[in-house]
Amino acid sequence: MYGFFEHPYQVLKLSHAMLIGGLIALVVGAILAYGLDQYLSLPSVVMAHAMTILGPTAIKFGYVMRLLTLHRLRRQQSIDSPGLAR
Repeated sequence: MYGFFEHPYQVLKLSHAMLIGGLIALVVGAILAYGLDQYLSLPSVVMAHAMTILGPTAIKFGYVMRLLTLHRLRRQQSIDSPGLAR
């Protein structure tokens, strides 16, 4: 599993998937929890409210992973070509 995180482009793809998935979970959860709650059962409403919490959490993790990966790629690029980076 740790080998996956050694490849920055794979982590970058995962971070983008987390950002998109978190946004979808947030929007769908908000629509279900606050717009269509009268048509849902209680467990469905609870799950919709959980999506409004887990969506932003996935967005935050995806954003932090993206920042760390881009920093790592920039650092790696400056090591590979020291004359071009400042």
